[in-house]
Amino acid sequence: MSDAVVARWPRVLDAAFGPPLPGNYRARPEDFRVEETLDFVPEGHGEHLWLRLEKRNQTTLDVVRILARLCAVGPRDVGYSGMKDRVAVTRQWLSVHLPGKGDPKALESQLAELGIILLEQVRHPRKLKRGVHRTNRFTLCLTGEAVAAADFTRRWETLCEAGVPNYFGPQRFGAGGRNLLRARELLARGWRKRDDRQGMMLSTARSFLFNELLGARVQAGDWAQPVAGDVLMLDGTQSIFCVDEVPAELLDRAAALDIHPTGPMWGTGEPATRQAGSYEQQLSRTHGALCEGLCQAGVKRAQRALRMRLLEPSLQIEGDRVQLAFSLPRGGFATAVLAELIEHPDFAGVSIDHARPDG
Repeated sequence: MSDAVVARWPRVLDAAFGPPLPGNYRARPEDFRVEETLDFVPEGHGEHLWLRLEKRNQTTLDVVRILARLCAVGPRDVGYSGMKDRVAVTRQWLSVHLPGKGDPKALESQLAELGIILLEQVRHPRKLKRGVHRTNRFTLCLTGEAVAAADFTRRWETLCEAGVPNYFGPQRFGAGGRNLLRARELLARGWRKRDDRQGMMLSTARSFLFNELLGARVQAGDWAQPVAGDVLMLDGTQSIFCVDEVPAELLDRAAALDIHPTGPMWGTGEPATRQAGSYEQQLSRTHGALCEGLCQAGVKRAQRALRMRLLEPSLQIEGDRVQLAFSLPRGGFATAVLAELIEHPDFAGVSIDHARPDG
């Protein structure tokens, strides 16, 4: 990667406070706790056994493979809503398709031997699908110079009041941006399902393009307020609407975090117009090969909010440690919050090969 450069997307708090000081956020798995929250209750009957599990130092796909083996089913018979971090203590629901079969015996003890705690089990008529959970609740412990700084509390309060740039976290791009490099290579030769069965490379490329556009709007200062031609999203929903002009009422609603500007998850579909469209045009000029490769792969355009609101935030100071708790909508990354509060090697940037204007 001799031509590699590093993309580090701008923080919003730097303008008011300057860059944050160094800090640590995951010295041990117990410092990073995540709990998935559904907005419905399993019905108590059906072909699918739903399991609420607590895991430590394991990925969600690790647990999928374990459940498939213990329940004598294929991995595709195991459902989950979201992918959870490995170096963490996480609680989430998974489902196992067991038509005509009873609940596996000794499953709780078998899971316990593998470091997985069974918290709850219940039947439901349908498989657990991706992206159906409502929020993730994070409880994080931070240490280091940053949390001892005089402005740390005010930084945190500013994020609670104004929201956080909804960047995809560094884990989406792999160590050193490895997934992004793979995505570029795959799209350059033509995406094929057999080379990317889970669509991870498509997701990586779209996430990078979204971060690039969001970074441009953070730099311009209009990431949290509507501009002409924007697609806006109602807070807490996926409901969207387009605006040609931006009346004062919409600016007030955005200031109250009731609506958020969105950016494209790149793909085929109608582009934005006017000022919002100018950001997309620049993105297409700078990363034309990625944009064109996604369209040729048949990916459909979608919208993602540029800003996320911290739900039920709290801060506790415990000696030289700070405990933060907050919920984020599904798809939100806690690392996007932390990158505004502490300097850490994880947030040093994403390496991009040949990241120059295409064509």
